[in-house]
Amino acid sequence: MRLALFQPDIPQNAGAIMRLGACFRVPVDVIEPCGFPFDDKRLKRAAMDYGAACDVARHPSWDDYLVDARAQPSARLVLLTTSGAVSYSDFAFQPADRLILGRESRGVPPEVRDAVDAAVRIPIAAEMRSLNVTTAAAIVLTEALRQLGFFDGKTTL
Repeated sequence: MRLALFQPDIPQNAGAIMRLGACFRVPVDVIEPCGFPFDDKRLKRAAMDYGAACDVARHPSWDDYLVDARAQPSARLVLLTTSGAVSYSDFAFQPADRLILGRESRGVPPEVRDAVDAAVRIPIAAEMRSLNVTTAAAIVLTEALRQLGFFDGKTTL
């Protein structure tokens, strides 16, 4: 299981997702370019001392990320999106899934949507646009880990 941030815009969100990854021992992929300097002090402040505990891989582009992801035959690319075909709670997660989070300002472009293996959504009130990317990551990652037995000691990461 991995979290992937597609061209993140907000360093505080990237830092919070790094902290999430560290706490659950889930590696984080950062697909560049980022909308901020990656060593930005706000990123470090949000990740706090968890940043060093997080396994972070930086990828210079979407194409480079795809090469890495497809090198693992069992990996599925699972996009978290408001237009997902299935609710995250109805989706059957697998251990090698890569949960992809779009840019805060614009989501992901068509070439990313076309390349993923699945697109899941978090049902929210009809009049609302979306959740914060970090909140969405935490909700879906927690469900994926629950399904895989992480919280009842059946699985360790």
